[in-house]
Amino acid sequence: MTIDESSGARLERILGRLLITGVTAAAICLAAGLLMFLAHPDGRAAARVLNAGLVVLMATPILRVMVSVVEYVRMRDWFFVATTLAVLGVLTATVLLALSRR
Repeated sequence: MTIDESSGARLERILGRLLITGVTAAAICLAAGLLMFLAHPDGRAAARVLNAGLVVLMATPILRVMVSVVEYVRMRDWFFVATTLAVLGVLTATVLLALSRR
């Protein structure tokens, strides 16, 4: 089954909103953390806010893949479900490997 125009447009709108929201939230956290760091260079709160901004920035593409899986299942496009699940598997393995070497 192929994606019809309305389903494809809906998916693009959802993913666009997700990416804009994620990048905006990350930018706000990073800017706030930077300002906090400049005000109090030895403060732990600044480091936590900066780390939160980086986590949000890194999580945004992963969330995009997760939303894509859900939407492709909803559209019953099984080729893209399988492909997107493979991408999600690689991303998950990469994150788990990075966390295990921490």
